[in-house]
Amino acid sequence: MSDSREQVLARIRTALADRPAGAADADPDAEVRRDCLVSHLAEDPATLIAVLAENLADYRAVVHRSTDRELPELIARLLAERGAGSLAVPADLPATWLAAVEDVRLVTDGAGLTAAQLDRVDSALTGCALAVAETGTIVLDAGAAQGRRVLTLVPDHHICVVRADQVVASLPRALPRLDPARPQTWISGPSATSDIELDRVEGVHGPRRLDVVLVADRTG
Repeated sequence: MSDSREQVLARIRTALADRPAGAADADPDAEVRRDCLVSHLAEDPATLIAVLAENLADYRAVVHRSTDRELPELIARLLAERGAGSLAVPADLPATWLAAVEDVRLVTDGAGLTAAQLDRVDSALTGCALAVAETGTIVLDAGAAQGRRVLTLVPDHHICVVRADQVVASLPRALPRLDPARPQTWISGPSATSDIELDRVEGVHGPRRLDVVLVADRTG
């Protein structure tokens, strides 16, 4: 036991041998200077959206491009192609998003809406908190136009609208914009899992199909 203890302590001493002078007396609350690279991308909107679209598609999400004007018709078309007869939406979803939707029963999110009720809903439509281009990830935090986490975990089809100004390059860019106290859902493609033989099964832990609508000007 004594030999093991000495080996551990010796390794610690070796690791600390090149620490800066006075490091032991440093203020523990002082800000640590970090000069590491926070993104590998050119952070212009066109590049971020292009990389996000490529990575989302790689995760088998279906990516669509749109403008604000085209968005209502696109949402209506996606629901029609899916044969959706019911749609779960956050209470604060922009009304313009649904302007072209017809013959679809709207189910508005709220405390009284149960998982069992949502299980009988065909599709869900939400916005997001932000999206990360490098990882092809969409983050929801129950904020504006998102509803509760259950809204996007139970229905088999999720349409998520991502605006150009919500796309960031990397995780280091994303984390400062998120509130860690909020209930977050991180999405990279439709829900999927694999067994030991790598047989992929989709829809186990969430939607089987994810449609992502990237909204930006055609020039952006």
